Amino acid sequence: MNQLPIFWLKGFGVFIALIGFLAVPSWLTLPYFLHLFILALIWTILAQGQNLIQGFVGYVSIAQAGFMGVGAYFSTLVSVKFGWPVWCSLGLTPLFTGLISVLVGYPSLRVKGHYFAIVTLAYNMVIFTILMTWKSLTGGEAGISNVPRPVAIDWFGLSIDFEGRSNPNYYFLVLGLAALATALCWLILHSRVGRTLLAIRQNEPLAESVGIHVWRYKLFAFVLSASFAGLAGALYAHYIGFLNPDPFGVDQSLNAILAVILGGSGTLAGPVVGSFAVVLLPEYLRIADSYRLITYGFILVVATIFLPRGLVPVLSAAIGVALRRLGVVRHG
Repeated sequence: MNQLPIFWLKGFGVFIALIGFLAVPSWLTLPYFLHLFILALIWTILAQGQNLIQGFVGYVSIAQAGFMGVGAYFSTLVSVKFGWPVWCSLGLTPLFTGLISVLVGYPSLRVKGHYFAIVTLAYNMVIFTILMTWKSLTGGEAGISNVPRPVAIDWFGLSIDFEGRSNPNYYFLVLGLAALATALCWLILHSRVGRTLLAIRQNEPLAESVGIHVWRYKLFAFVLSASFAGLAGALYAHYIGFLNPDPFGVDQSLNAILAVILGGSGTLAGPVVGSFAVVLLPEYLRIADSYRLITYGFILVVATIFLPRGLVPVLSAAIGVALRRLGVVRHG
């Protein structure tokens, strides 16, 4: 039997997964399930950003939901109050969120370890408080209604609109951006920058001793992570159509961390798997609504204890062992 290199087998797996995601609108009969898939893909963008700083660099940021809120409100405000096209606001949101994260990350990345996590926690609380109290701008707890969707695209005489909840076109838009975010992370991971980030995660003092400007690389990962979160926030706001500060509290930042841990920190597929778990698992447990949060918490604690590397590395190792025993694959 001809044996295949694991590299080609992984590529084939990615191809099959992409085909499966493209086919989702055709086999999901209930619009609500498509709605959940759209939310999970938005969370995938958020979690891929979290994975950049947490999985690649080894620094846990508890500000991801705060940056998501910054992106959501920036895109909403410039489109609602200033009349900018939604496509324009979506394009500028990662840049604006990245700029804000530079101002935030410049002092916070001077500290290390748990101190960094505490500092980012404080930033998330500050952002959430501003969104709640600056009512003349954000609407406070009452929020902002009638957040516009992207305008229809006319392509070779075919009009592609994005109106309505559970719109398949919006699903494909979010799927494309989630795939782009994942591909960008893949490019970074397999570049000199990615190898440097992993070196910092493994031994930061050693990286500094060989002349690596550690702080610059950490700032790069932090800013890109925040930009992903801002884009996810903008997509969320224009999809839901209503915006208030509730989705951007500290608990959502903890869920982003949890998504990365559950799927597999430092892997590319981990944030995807973890995002779907974080979005779909609470919905599945609604059948036992009285015990839903208790059951959800129990599952997360057990998974964190017994699967510290996450689901993806464990499943990948198990599949690899099985295929090698069957003589299907070889190393390479």
